[in-house]
Formats: sequence, C-alpha cells, structure tokens
Amino acid sequence: MRSFRSSPTASGVDRPLVSQRNRSVPTTSAFSRRSRLTVTAATGLASVLALGTLAVVPTATAATPVAEPSAAALLAPYYTDLDLTGDRQVTTADLELLASHLGDTSASAEWSTVAAADTDGDKTITATDIAALSQRMIYDDGDFELIEASTIDMQAAMNAGVLTSVELTQDYIDRIAAYDKATPDASAVGRALNSIITVNKQALTAAAAADAERASKGMTSMLLGIPIAVKDNYDTKDMPTTGGCGCWNDNQTTTDAAMVAGLRDAGAVILAKASLDEFAFGFASEFSSYQPAGTSTLVASPYNLSRTAGGSSGGTGASIAANLAGIGFGTDTGGSIRIPSTYNQLVGIRPTVGLASRDGIIPLALSQDTGGPIARSVTDAAVALDAVTGVDSADPVTSEQTGKVPESYTASLDPEALKGKRIGYVTTMISTPTQTNATTVRLFNEAKATLEAQGATVVPIAPTAEFTRVLNEGSGSTNEFKHDLNEYIAKHLAPNVAARSLQGIVDSGTYVPSRKSTYTSRDAITEAQYQAWAGPAGTHTTQIATGQALVTKMMDDLALDSLVYPSGTPYNTQSTNMRLSPNTGMPAISVPMGQAIAADNTITGAGVNLEFLGRDYAEGTIIGLAYAFEQATHYRTTPALYGPLG
Repeated sequence: MRSFRSSPTASGVDRPLVSQRNRSVPTTSAFSRRSRLTVTAATGLASVLALGTLAVVPTATAATPVAEPSAAALLAPYYTDLDLTGDRQVTTADLELLASHLGDTSASAEWSTVAAADTDGDKTITATDIAALSQRMIYDDGDFELIEASTIDMQAAMNAGVLTSVELTQDYIDRIAAYDKATPDASAVGRALNSIITVNKQALTAAAAADAERASKGMTSMLLGIPIAVKDNYDTKDMPTTGGCGCWNDNQTTTDAAMVAGLRDAGAVILAKASLDEFAFGFASEFSSYQPAGTSTLVASPYNLSRTAGGSSGGTGASIAANLAGIGFGTDTGGSIRIPSTYNQLVGIRPTVGLASRDGIIPLALSQDTGGPIARSVTDAAVALDAVTGVDSADPVTSEQTGKVPESYTASLDPEALKGKRIGYVTTMISTPTQTNATTVRLFNEAKATLEAQGATVVPIAPTAEFTRVLNEGSGSTNEFKHDLNEYIAKHLAPNVAARSLQGIVDSGTYVPSRKSTYTSRDAITEAQYQAWAGPAGTHTTQIATGQALVTKMMDDLALDSLVYPSGTPYNTQSTNMRLSPNTGMPAISVPMGQAIAADNTITGAGVNLEFLGRDYAEGTIIGLAYAFEQATHYRTTPALYGPLG
C-alpha cells in the first residue's frame, strides 16, 4: 500500500511562447526590434528595413553578447524545433550556420542542413528566415518591462546584457517596499497586500553571483538569477522560518528545505518569505509573525483588497499576482496552492506526492502535503518544477519517482497538446441542483468549448458513490498535525525557540488569537488515534490508496488523458473539488479560465480557474494540456492597482 509519510514509520507550433510584454512589442514589416538586433549581435550582419523588405548588409562591429549556454536549458518545442547544430537550442552558432547558407535553395547540395529553418516555406534561405530563427533564441535587446515578465523575458534580457539579476532583484525589492504595506484602494474596507513576511538581506549577493556565473558560463539554467518568493514554511538558511506564527519568529534553521536547495542549485535568487495562513491551516491567510501578542494580519488579493488572497499560500499568490517576485512556491494539503491561484489568476501546480521532497517544510499532514510552484504562466511553473524534483532519503516517498521524471517539463509546452486528447469531467463537480454558481458554470462551459475547439474530446461522467466517497474524505490535518509537527520540531526547529510543542505554542500567547481552540484540540490527538488514521493500515491511508486506484481506473476505462473541473468560484471554493488531488495523491494544475462579469451577479472581476488532474507522475501531460488551454485563451489579467513604479 502506498504511503506518503516522510519517514520509515510513517511538435510544431504556430506562435512563440510569449508573454504579454512580447505580444505587445510593435513591429515593422513583421520584424520586431528583437529580430533585427539579434541578427546583428549574433551574425555580424546589420539588418535594415528598406521599402518594406528586410535587407542585410555587413557591419564592422557588433555588440558582444554574454556567453552562450553550455547545455539546453529550455526544451519547449518552439525553442528547439529549428535547432540546426544538434544541441537542442537556437544559439549564435545556428544563426551563423544559416547565414553562411544565405541564398541557398532546395536544389543546393547542403539544403538538408538548413531546410528546417526555411520558416516561410519558399525553398530559399533569406534574411527573413534568419530573422525568424533569431526569434527562437532566448535573447532580447529591446526595452525590458518588469510587469508580467516571464522567466523567458527575464533570461532574454539578461542574456542580451539589457538587464542584470542584481537590477532585477532590486526592482522586486523596490516593488515590495512600495506596494506590500500600501493601501492603494480608497475603499474603507480595502487593506494592504501583506504578502511578504521577510525580504532576504542576502538576495542581492546571490543575484551578483548569478550574474558572474552568466558572464563566465552563459545561461546555465532557466532559473539563473530569477528572484523567487517561497512560502514561510520552507526552511531557509538565510531567513527565519516562522510558519506564519509569532511563536517561531526566531526559527533560523541552519539548512534549507530540500526544495529550496534545489532552487538555489539552479541559480535562483531566494528573494523573500511569503506570508501564509498560520501553520498552513486554512484559506484566510491570517498570520501573526513579528506582531504583538494577541494580534494578527490578513493577506489581501491584489485584485480586490477587501477580499482574501486565498490560502494557505495566500502571500505567495498575492505577491506573484502583484508582480513582487518572479515565481513563487507554496504548499498544498487540501488546496493551498490551487486556491490562491484561482483567487489571483495564477497557475499553480500541486505535484504528485513523491515528486518533490517535503524535508525542511513545516508539515500540516504528510499524508497529503506537497510543495509546488505558483506562477503567472504555465511556462514559468514548468521551469520552476524542473528544479525541485528528485529522490531524497529524508522523504522516502520520493523514491517512487525513479524513472518517471522527464528531463524537463518544459518539453511539454506545446500549444497543440490538446489535439486528439480525451478530457473527462464529473458533472457534479461543475454544479448540482443545490449548489451552483453562475460565473463558474458559464466559465466552465466556455472552457469546455475551448477544449473542443483545440481538438480535444470532452467526456461527461456521471458520479458514482465510490467517487463521491473520494471527494468526501477529510483532510489529514486534524489527526496528523501534532505528530508531524513534532517530527519537524525534533529535526529542524532552531534550538533557541521556546515553543516546542502545540501546548508550548498556546502558552507563548503569540499566535493568531482565533486558533487557540484548534491547537488545543489537535494537541489532544493521541498516538493511537494518529496510527488508526495515518498509520500503514490507517483508514485515511487506505482511503487515499483506494481513491488513487479508483480514479486511475476511471481514466483508464474511458481512455482519458485528464479530468477537468473548476478550481473554485469567485473568491470561494467549489464544493469539495479541491480534495480530488490530495485524496488520491495525483497531480493537478490550475490555470485561469476567465473572470466574473456583472451579468453573473457574483463578484465582478473575480477570477476562476480550470484544474487539470492527471495520473501519478504525469505532470508533463497536464502541463501540456494547461499550456495549450492558456495559449488559446490568455485569460490572466494584471492587477490595476500594482502597475510599474513611477
């Protein structure tokens, strides 16, 4: 029987991967400034526009780009399909090769060497083809816009020397300082974001190291120099890990959580610790870190400052939506990555339990806990996920991933991924006679039409009693929190922290005031109760295994690639939908599917997401499906109150 405990006891594309920034770059004769100057920098050719035609003339000198990457860092088809030199990326070497064949035709002896780059299909290599090939480089010497910038945008600007990681990191630090505690909403009920607990004093040092690595080795990783905010239940050796509780303000660990270590190894800059619902318990994102005893603070959604950002990873959701960091990381026991994603028009991945180590993360219930990315795009989420996979002896369930993890999840970023796929949905997860939401029903019906328009077959499924039982299984937090927290305390909690048990937390008086009864009741759980629930033969352990087998069989019997359902309703959850992934251990990705309109009579402007569920370790499949849906719709919007700094 599968156990999720952390210890022995327990293709081609028709458009590029582009951000809103790149889509809005003005063009002349179909060639952007990026195309023209990339050709210049890469091939020693200067491109000029004459009479609406791209002409190419020699130039004496060209700007020296930074060092080329030594290995493919991004395997999205758009960036690999036109590779001419066999290294699965487009670099200056590919441009130089193509330029050396300028004028060749399909009758030329070496046509096969460059035929893939004949993007306009005219059987001749022209400057148009060179410019088109240059678009496949991660290189952009145009103006950089921070708002909604993707990892590709950031890397392209840093590769071109337009931007450094130090500058990028400082820009995010400046935005946190300007926006996180401000109240730009004139409404009396509007509050500050309150999304960040701690900004890393070592962030600029880490950014400088990333710049030095890029200068000497090129772009060694898609996360090199990218500033990341992690939920404040991930251990970080350069910032305290409070879990959102004032009782643990001094919890400075000596090691990083395993996932944080993976991010650092990939060259990411750990920018800040994001706020959360204290100890990740609920969806309100209310925390007491660094506040007087008896007080607490709520996180707000940047789209509506009178509403919560969701939880428990609400600070991560709010900060990423407001462009206060490049990418974020949260944790999810019963919805805590996907709920902030749907509230804040973001992409969130809850991986298979076992794909990423939970070691060094303050636990809530290890039968269901997992960490994962929260990002502004599917591309960014896939890039981030690549850095945190791996087998870790400190979290034995990760051994199950052996042989099941691809080289890179970015290889799944195909805008045609929905074509020919079969997508199922259980009808009661959309609405029931007693529970329906006009926004959610409308948006799901529109999403269903989009899936079909993109070539998928959408299959309605009637619920069974067994399936309903999967959705109705409760969270493990009641019976597991005390046991799992004690393990974290014994292994990770800084020795100078006085509150070393649930009773100690209550005795400290420094916690969210409304949580006293919760902590007291959890402290009363006995080891026998824990074992009966989460032990090897426990009822919860058994039900999760049963749920995984049942849903997998449902998908197999109907030849489904994924199940889909709404992640929520406007600023609320949708029945028990969030439980399907944690109650099976199967992976899910949540992606924006639109916003509420006035005619819905709900909360105008509020976002609602679509969630794709896949088989165990089939993250690549659902990332591809979500990417294709995202590229067909582009539903995410930018919070109006958090634009560029003046």
